[in-house]
Amino acid sequence: MFQSYALFPHMTVAQNIAFGLEMLGRPRAEVEETVASMLALVRMAELRDRRTEQISGGQQQRVALARALAPRPKVLLLDEPLSALDYKLRKDMQIELKRLQHEIGVTFIFVTHDQDEALTMSDRIAVMNRGKVLQVGSPREIYDHPAERFVADFIGDTNFLEAEVLSAEGRRATVRLASGREIAADLPAGLAPSGRVTVAVRPEHARLAAPGAAEAEIEGTLENIVYLGTDTHYHIALPSGGGFVVRSQNLRDRAEAHQVGEAVGIAFTADALQVLRD
Repeated sequence: MFQSYALFPHMTVAQNIAFGLEMLGRPRAEVEETVASMLALVRMAELRDRRTEQISGGQQQRVALARALAPRPKVLLLDEPLSALDYKLRKDMQIELKRLQHEIGVTFIFVTHDQDEALTMSDRIAVMNRGKVLQVGSPREIYDHPAERFVADFIGDTNFLEAEVLSAEGRRATVRLASGREIAADLPAGLAPSGRVTVAVRPEHARLAAPGAAEAEIEGTLENIVYLGTDTHYHIALPSGGGFVVRSQNLRDRAEAHQVGEAVGIAFTADALQVLRD
């Protein structure tokens, strides 16, 4: 397991990396060669003689990783290794860890409660709840085609709508929304639903439309507009009493065209709806 607090603060960077190899009884020549290669791998050769208490938190994380990788393990467990870092440093270390994993080919099992971190770091994701694996797949599969409500809710932001299944065949179904509109939706593998179901729609897979417009699948009242720099979140109250969020990318030449309190329609992109196992 990779844990930064296991470093010895009064040892140098090189000594910290060598420590585990020496405990394993590796020959001195092998230790020196491995330390040099690990320092090069984590891009810290110039700091080899600096005490670890004198380097930054991000650099300490890289030293801890180098020490964990030095014995050449086949599998490395990283249990929330970046949770104590600030936002920018955490983002930098995510990229660094992914680079290292691809360079050395060691399997990383990365435990995290951070959704964005899971999507950024992984080739495959296993989403667990109460000790049970609910779904395994690539980041895109997990995000675009969640099979369970828990998975859809845990990974990314999601809107949930109640619907009625009208027909189902293979991996596709036709559902009727509370608005009365009928629309196609994806099905999880092995699910043959009937009656009432819950469907998921990601906020970026929807857009605002004029109320009553042909493309508007549902309608509501705009309750709040949240500007986040890169995009804007529109919070809409639905007649059913639930809420819905539309996420729209901000473009420099696009002025704000909506006001709180106005009636709006909501249109969906193609294949936006996913039927869920409850």
